[in-house]
Formats: sequence, structure tokens, C-alpha cells
Amino acid sequence: MTRQGFLPSRLRIGTRGSPLALYQAQHVRDRLAAAHPGLPASAIEIVEIRTSGDRIQDRPLADAGGKGLFTKEIEEALYTGSIDIAVHSMKDMPTALPLGLVIPCLLPREDPRDAFLSLRFASPAALPPGTVVGTSSLRRKAQLLHRRPDLAIIDFRGNVQTRLRKLEDGIAAATLLALAGLRRLNMADRATAILEVDELLPAVAQGAIGVECRADDDVAHRLLAPLADVPTTQCVDAERALLAVLDGSCRTPIAALAVPQGDDIALSALIVSPDGQTLHRTERRGLARDAARLGRDAGDELRRRGGPHFFLA
Repeated sequence: MTRQGFLPSRLRIGTRGSPLALYQAQHVRDRLAAAHPGLPASAIEIVEIRTSGDRIQDRPLADAGGKGLFTKEIEEALYTGSIDIAVHSMKDMPTALPLGLVIPCLLPREDPRDAFLSLRFASPAALPPGTVVGTSSLRRKAQLLHRRPDLAIIDFRGNVQTRLRKLEDGIAAATLLALAGLRRLNMADRATAILEVDELLPAVAQGAIGVECRADDDVAHRLLAPLADVPTTQCVDAERALLAVLDGSCRTPIAALAVPQGDDIALSALIVSPDGQTLHRTERRGLARDAARLGRDAGDELRRRGGPHFFLA
């Protein structure tokens, strides 16, 4: 049942239950309420869904199934109709969506860079040989080892708060986190240093929030349309197109960032062996409307340069 034309009497937003995921869902709720005055925030329900990725804390995600572990249960709830839309960190999204589901809306992107956090050292360059660094990201680990093969990298799972506690407990001397997440949690002051993209290239779609819905849900599409940010969508399209060509997963250290430049976008991308020893980088610039083509072209080049066994190292 609807009121004021297409506006629903209730809208259910599915999300993971971490503090960051809840913030993102609340942000989408508030933007929807602002865009549609006839749909008050009180009519928008946030539904917490615990995913397989949240439950598995005893081993790296790559060993348990990869990115889809953070989306499977949420997308099942979309299929069954127990939620109407789902809010995701786009860097957690597989490149291929389940049949019948789409992401029609990406919000304006936060700062995509990574942050370095340490209670003792000012930057990665200041870390003494043998220093223990904690990260659950193969991308961060591989790029860090490429520059600093003398460091000891350990797996560091958990949400932002959990990782900070591990740092304070001395489990590692330093860690790396997405600056976007820290900013959204009002914790950017915890960053010891912000790493420029030529030092550590971000994950595909890092800093971008996407909203997923059923492809045939016209009401959801109309609700989300005013929230969609075109430059973010074009840049993320380029990055995800590259990732799709490379068959990217949690086992493949891939990084990419596209940024708007007038009517163009500039794309930087790299692949790096898990041990950090071999790195291939490429760049593209072209019209933003050709974003996906640019991404595929860059991905094709990196695949050729890496060869068929690159990610098996």
C-alpha cells in the first residue's frame, strides 16, 4: 500500500550489523527521507542481518569463500522480500550479482585512500625491519611487502573497533584501514598517516556505498534515483569492469582507482603477487561515458602482463 503516489508506507533496509554498516544504512535512510518528504525516517526500518563473513573470524576470508560471504544472507533476504533494499560497502561486492538483483544507486564517494595506524611509528617507512603489521587484506599486504619485504604481516580480522583494540593490545605494531570508514565513524583522528595512492593504491570501489534492490522493484528504483551520484557510478564502473576481467576475488591482490577529471576519468590499476615481489601497474584516461570500456581495456593489459599463473604464486 502506498501514499502520495509511489511512496511506500514502510521501507526495510537490510544491512550487516557492524557499527560502520549501521552508519551507512542510517545515512541512506536519512538521504531517502530528505529526498522524499512524504516518507519520514520513522517509516524506514533498518534490518540487521548477520552474514557468513561476520560469523567467520578464525581464518582469512579467502580460505572461506571470499567476498560473497558478506552479501549472501542479505541478498537472500532481498529475494524473499523480507527487506526492500540493501546497503553495501561496494568494495565487498562481487562483480557478478545474483540474477534479478541490481545496484541502481551509488552515493557520493568518500575519500578512497588508506590510513596507517600505529601507536609507535609515524608511517610505513618508519617501521623497523621485522615489525609486525596486521591486516586482513591481501591487497594491502602485497603492496606493503612490495615496498617493505622485511616486515612481518599477520592476519587481522574484525570490524574497525576490534582491529583498533588489537592494536592497543600489542598484537601488531601497526595496521591499515580505509580512511572512509574511519571518517564515517568520526574516528579519522585515529589515523597516524593518510597514505597517498602512489604509495598504496586502494581497493576497487573503496569508499563507495551502493544500494541493491530487486530488478523488478519499480518503487525501490524511483526512491533511489535521486540519491545516485553519476561521477561515483562512472568511476566505480571502470574499477569493477577491470576487476571482472581479472576475475578478482579475495585471493587476488588487485587495486584500482578512477577519479573524475572534467568529462574524463583517469584510472590507475595494478596487480601484485601475494608475496609482493612482482607488481604490474597501468593507467588509462578517457571519456567518463566510456568508463566500463576503459576498465576492461586496463584489465586486459594487466592480465596479459601477469600471465595465466600470476595469481597462483
